[in-house]
Amino acid sequence: MAKRWYVVHAYSGYEKKVAAAIKERIELNNMQDSFGDVLVPTEEVIEIRAGQKRKSERKFFPGYVLVQMELTDDAWHLVKETPRVMGFIGGKADRPAPITEKEAQLILQRVDDSADKPKPKTLFEPGEMVRVTDGPFNDFNGVVEEVNYEKSKLQVAVLIFGRSTPVELEFGQVEKV
Repeated sequence: MAKRWYVVHAYSGYEKKVAAAIKERIELNNMQDSFGDVLVPTEEVIEIRAGQKRKSERKFFPGYVLVQMELTDDAWHLVKETPRVMGFIGGKADRPAPITEKEAQLILQRVDDSADKPKPKTLFEPGEMVRVTDGPFNDFNGVVEEVNYEKSKLQVAVLIFGRSTPVELEFGQVEKV
């Protein structure tokens, strides 16, 4: 049998502990042959705190752990009996269904891409209202006209003396209204 990817439902906030516990149980039971990778799907995001750019991790499927395994009764019980695991997603209660290879590749690709190019934590869209929190236009409200994720800048139309004026601001200088 080939190893396939299965989605395991874990308690929210305990994904990394569940992944570590599954890996530990695989070692203890000498079942490395039945299992491949155990992974918590995360992506790197950039957030600006106190004027500093910081990288942090964000789970893009909170509450879920991906497990690559051959579905045998022993492997199924090993994962199911792990503390803080609620069960498998998909299929029947006693026979979980794997995700397709295409879905697995999309998730793995997203994890790899985020390591190369971290996304900003807050996403802005044209037409959205924002409030300026820093700089000469502090406390002004405006409408996002353009978003440049490469430079982490926004083009915002701010009303100054009754006229709409385009202003270029950094992500850290605005907040969503």
